Amino acid sequence: MDLPSQQPSTQFLTLEESAKVDAALLSSPEKFLTRLTISSLKLLQHIAQEYGVSIEDLTTQQVISWFEKDSKLRREQGIEASYLKW
Repeated sequence: MDLPSQQPSTQFLTLEESAKVDAALLSSPEKFLTRLTISSLKLLQHIAQEYGVSIEDLTTQQVISWFEKDSKLRREQGIEASYLKW
């Protein structure tokens, strides 16, 4: 099943970043966690920007609410309407 490609603005890990992680002296599980952490940072930056707060000021409830909103958009309007393309 082919998933739609993400627009560059919503790409969570660039090819350059991925190459840097690959070049790091890390085990495979550590590389996976590093990629996940970089992607999570970018997503948190996006969420914080939408709420108009710094990442440090984001609350657990805001993150949960953001995911609920994005999920609802995907269900009601299709994957292209949501921020996360999975």
